Amino acid sequence: MPDRDAEPDTGQACPEAALAGASPAEIRSRALKLLTTREHSRYELWRKLHLRGYPAEAVNAVLDALAADGLLSEERLLAAYVAERLDKGFGPLRIRAELQAKGLSDAAIDPHLNLDDAAYLERMTAVDAGKFGRAPADDRQTLAKRARFLEYRGFPAHLIARVLALD
Repeated sequence: MPDRDAEPDTGQACPEAALAGASPAEIRSRALKLLTTREHSRYELWRKLHLRGYPAEAVNAVLDALAADGLLSEERLLAAYVAERLDKGFGPLRIRAELQAKGLSDAAIDPHLNLDDAAYLERMTAVDAGKFGRAPADDRQTLAKRARFLEYRGFPAHLIARVLALD
């Protein structure tokens, strides 16, 4: 995973040269346009604005102001994203990886993925039944297929074994 603090490589010699004279109002407008489509993490917004050629210092100042105004909230992003992904049948391992790719720390993610095993087992059972029906798997090939599917969805192996009655 790339260093979150490092500036992304845009392939241009100096992206700041193109928009070095960009006003904070212009950068803020672009950031707000991105935020109207969905919540973004600070890292995502910074990357998108920097890739457009806005200077890093100006982008950081605008993002600080947006956060101070409550328009950029990683807490709001976490709550909405985790709820959406859980509702779609994804597990904690996959959700955590997706949030880390958005530049969020484990310390920020943990409170949102603190469901107990029983809650995850219930979700896994529903996901498994939705994909494979309620009939028990009677051969190893079918069990392996179901286990791979649940693993892909981001559920931990110890819970997959319980759902598939392998333990």
